[in-house]
Amino acid sequence: MTGPQRVPADDDRPAGDPPAGTADGTSDDGAARTADGSPAGRPPRRSGLRNPERAVRGLGAGTLSLEALVLVLAIQPIRVVGGDLGGAAIGAVVALAVAAVLLAGMMRRPWAWHAGTALQGLLMLAGLLHWSLLVLGVVFALVWAYALHVRRVILG
Repeated sequence: MTGPQRVPADDDRPAGDPPAGTADGTSDDGAARTADGSPAGRPPRRSGLRNPERAVRGLGAGTLSLEALVLVLAIQPIRVVGGDLGGAAIGAVVALAVAAVLLAGMMRRPWAWHAGTALQGLLMLAGLLHWSLLVLGVVFALVWAYALHVRRVILG
């Protein structure tokens, strides 16, 4: 026994499938479509994501959250292995971790991306307090650069 069949909406179609509709540019329901299959009057989605801005914000927030977690968890191993991690360096690490968490929550603001870039520079600058902070700064600067690249590709 088969139940009622669901007709896939435009957003449910795989990216490679041609737009549903007739040869005259209208869909089966009569709505006008553009050449790429998106409804007329709406700009086409370039990335294929339903909400690309939200996806990119999630990427930035996730990157900053991961950075904050790594910074806080790195304090003890740096003290044990690297030695000589003073109070100023620990304070800088905690302050940078708090800033990363705050920025992760503010990724809706356009300036938060610039502030995240500045945070990477501050972490590398904290390398003056301990060499391992410079290493972490370089690693997370590369991760942040990749996140910025993905943002540029997705949002155009």
